[in-house]
Amino acid sequence: MNMDYDIVIIMILILILFLSFATLKVTIDESYLKIKFGYGIFQKRFALAEIGTVKIVKNHWNYGWGIRVWLWPRRMLIYNISGFDAVEIETKDGKIYRIGTDEPQKLEQAILQSIK
Repeated sequence: MNMDYDIVIIMILILILFLSFATLKVTIDESYLKIKFGYGIFQKRFALAEIGTVKIVKNHWNYGWGIRVWLWPRRMLIYNISGFDAVEIETKDGKIYRIGTDEPQKLEQAILQSIK
């Protein structure tokens, strides 16, 4: 009987982990660009004052999905749940982040308007 409970607990944990990466929500307020996976276990915020450049990019297929650290040809963090379209943000201190989106033009324009 104990083995059955262990399997159920493991399945529930896998389901919770899967659901935490099912969606990616991006919001912008007066001070921050915020991204949140699923129901919020994994989230990140960027101070708008620290964003240097913003551009639309295409992720290569092997960059993957989820939260990824990519070290070559340059170091960047990738936040993506599907597809290959993304907006790349470079902070004033040179750190590079990519946020996957189905609407890269809208996200790029919203960020550019917010950092002016």
